[in-house]
Amino acid sequence: MSTVTKALQVAALLGVGATVGSVLFALVTPGELQKKGMLKEMPEQNPRLQDEASWRQQLVVETLQKAAATQENVAWRKRWLASNPGRSE
Repeated sequence: MSTVTKALQVAALLGVGATVGSVLFALVTPGELQKKGMLKEMPEQNPRLQDEASWRQQLVVETLQKAAATQENVAWRKRWLASNPGRSE
């Protein structure tokens, strides 16, 4: 009988813990209107920042393509923006 009582106590404690966790999660989670407001404030929604991010991404892709086309180890370059890649002064 003691084992059954102990099992019921454990089940009740687990149930209470799950209920408290679910209630706290529901209280902390933002509502639909608050989610939409947060999405509007994100920097990715700003057109100017989107343009800058796409420009930066293009530069990265171009740099990777140039690095793939050469046998030089571009990781050891001292001047990345040098017009003549053979000189690293």
